[in-house]
Amino acid sequence: MVRMLKPIVKSITNLSKFERILWAVSVAVVTVSMLASGNPDALIFLATLTGLTALIFIARGDVLGQILIIIFSTLYAAVSFRFAYYGEMISYVFMSGGVALLSTVTWLRHPFSEKQVRISRPSRRALAVLGALTVVVTVTFYFLLKLLGTSNLPFSTVSVATSFVASSLTLLRSPYYALAYALNDVVLIVLWVCAAISDPSSIPMIPCFAMFLINDLYGFFNWLRMEKHQNKIK
Repeated sequence: MVRMLKPIVKSITNLSKFERILWAVSVAVVTVSMLASGNPDALIFLATLTGLTALIFIARGDVLGQILIIIFSTLYAAVSFRFAYYGEMISYVFMSGGVALLSTVTWLRHPFSEKQVRISRPSRRALAVLGALTVVVTVTFYFLLKLLGTSNLPFSTVSVATSFVASSLTLLRSPYYALAYALNDVVLIVLWVCAAISDPSSIPMIPCFAMFLINDLYGFFNWLRMEKHQNKIK
């Protein structure tokens, strides 16, 4: 048991002072908003806490973040199901969670150091394939979500598309995964604002994804910094 915990403890101790502050502030914002809503939800809080923690480690290129994303995807899918956001539920279980599992394997196979993945830039061919697949996934999910009676269909469809691109870029170890996730965060903020209008219990999801947005933007700039450092050592 102790041997299993050692890598996790090392990942935590490797966090910079700024990253610890960013994580603490993010959790504090979400906690306060949840308490202020007057109807705290344990599942939403657990999903949020797991997601925020995952983003900090992914921003460092630490594979622990991918493992936490698998857990977060399951929790967030359960939250989405309650609000009839079937696109979110399906995309996070079968796409974000599945790709996070593949990314875990890929990141472990392409290390730069013990706690950092080697960053890569996708080829033009890979980006072309990703673009084509994104169109197919978006169109397919639009009709599937329409059939399921998904709430806020247009935004739900865009969320699936941006999530697919972000997950794929994470798998490809590209710094631009974070910008794609940042765009996805903006879409999700809109989705949960719509949900909050009819159900105040979903209000904490709004500051949740606002903090996700900040964390993803940090991840983008940190990956560019790490990429520059890695290129110097080649």
